[in-house]
Amino acid sequence: MKKWVILALVILVGGALLIVPLMKDGGCEGDAATFNFDGNLALSINTEVEVQVNVLCDNVELLEVSCDDEVIQSWKNPLSNVSFKFDGTKYGLGAKTFNLKSTFADGTTQTDRRMLRVVSDIKPEKFLATIVEEYPHNPTSFTQGLEFYEGRLFEGTGDPGRQGKTVIAEVDLTTGKQIRNYGLDATHFGEGITILNDELYQLTWQNGKCFVYDLEDFSLIKKEFAYRGEGWGLCNDGRSLIMSDGSERLTFRDPNTFELQRTLEVYNNTGPMPRLNELEYIDGKIYANVWMTNLIVAIDPQTGKVLEEIDATDIVNLGRGNGEVLNGIAQNEDGKIYLTGKYWPSLFEVSFKKY
Repeated sequence: MKKWVILALVILVGGALLIVPLMKDGGCEGDAATFNFDGNLALSINTEVEVQVNVLCDNVELLEVSCDDEVIQSWKNPLSNVSFKFDGTKYGLGAKTFNLKSTFADGTTQTDRRMLRVVSDIKPEKFLATIVEEYPHNPTSFTQGLEFYEGRLFEGTGDPGRQGKTVIAEVDLTTGKQIRNYGLDATHFGEGITILNDELYQLTWQNGKCFVYDLEDFSLIKKEFAYRGEGWGLCNDGRSLIMSDGSERLTFRDPNTFELQRTLEVYNNTGPMPRLNELEYIDGKIYANVWMTNLIVAIDPQTGKVLEEIDATDIVNLGRGNGEVLNGIAQNEDGKIYLTGKYWPSLFEVSFKKY
């Protein structure tokens, strides 16, 4: 009887010795590996940072770091802490997702996920908007887009009351009166407009539709283009349509199909520049109203860096009246720049002076 007891004990001990390494290969109690920084990481676009990784388990078969789903560094069977260098220049401005993936022999994984922001390496120049000339503006126009084309002024409006007041209109600059207009029904809230090759493009806020009109009679050329997300501001660089959606993101789109060409993240030297609204392309830069502020920013269309910050507080204080926020920026063929706002009684020719 004792022999059977001894034999059973031997089997149990031997089995336990086999089970321990198998359990060890199958995973890790607690974190296998983590990034050695708390919260999110930020760096300037033209700098390189060394990122430390804590390896907390000795049975990780493969350790991988990915940035936005692209593996950028890996180690096989790491037995001690490791590090890698991240160059912000390669990935451009914006928020990036870092994933640290630990893979064990049995295929199970653990992931430590963090965010990284690449910010601009330049401090924007400061400008002040000053009044050159004042013109009347229709105080019932909830201005969403402003555009000059071949010497004529065009405006697109929204409809906060959902009363069918969304219009595109040709406007007399000297009187503020609409020469002609075309309206949408109350189910559509108009947003930014732009004109390219005698065609007027009009975004809608939450309908996911861009309407395209013949400029001369405002007849619909194409019923609509579709897009996802919200529509805010719209401009063009002569080749592409450039669209804002209320975030720090700008999208470049094909004017013939509205298909996405590329995306641009807009950042200054401290972080993202959200709430980009009405847009205008001026002298190789994208100018944008920043919603709910008196600020206009000038953006590098290649990098997304904020090059200039223009304070329009004086314009707002003098011209807003009983209206709402600053919104509407346009340049005519003579290089003159004009600003207005939602329900403003005035439209201004302005100049930007550095300070």
